[in-house]
Amino acid sequence: MSTRKQTDVGERERTIYRERFSLADNEARDQIWRVLVDEVFAPMVTPDATVLDLGCGFGEFVRHVKCRRRIAVDVNTLAAERLMAAGVEFHQGFINKLDFLPDASIDLVFSSNVLEHMPDKQVVDEVLLESRRVLKPGGQIVLMGPNVRLLPGAYWDYWDHYVAISDRSLAEALRIAEFSIIDQVAAFMPYTTKSRLPKAAWMVRVYLRNRWIWPLLGKQFLLRARR
Repeated sequence: MSTRKQTDVGERERTIYRERFSLADNEARDQIWRVLVDEVFAPMVTPDATVLDLGCGFGEFVRHVKCRRRIAVDVNTLAAERLMAAGVEFHQGFINKLDFLPDASIDLVFSSNVLEHMPDKQVVDEVLLESRRVLKPGGQIVLMGPNVRLLPGAYWDYWDHYVAISDRSLAEALRIAEFSIIDQVAAFMPYTTKSRLPKAAWMVRVYLRNRWIWPLLGKQFLLRARR
């Protein structure tokens, strides 16, 4: 990866973030993610774990998870200072090139709303294979994203959505990459934090604790698999 190419892509991502997310949007997302980590993801992470967040954005997940070592990767440097201030190791780069990490060094790989932004399925495959390489035996990968099966039209309303992904197709890709599926949820969270759905922390908590509601409002998949 050339420095120039990485810088160009990073600048494009910064432009998209500024266009798409206001300060109020980011605060709302952060509030939701605090609850998500507490209710759903924290039980997957042991205190001595090393966690890797791919395409971390503003670090909504990785800043809130508690473990021994937290690593974040993104081409966008917009949140680098905020991440490092929270004790997160930030690396600017492409998530299909994790050369800075040795084999079998990570306990959990996490990525949310990122794979659909990859230029094609070959790069998605590379992300999964690199994730498998850096995961320890028995380590887990957790993936969230918009489910094209539930959003056939709205899925493409973002200029940088390139790859159509559903829970079923991603589960197949994970199996091809020699992961074992632990959990496959087609309808997990609502599509976007810009919706008019309530975002108060207590309401998000109620939603997460009542799984029967998920198929009614959820448009994003959640997959968890083991190396």
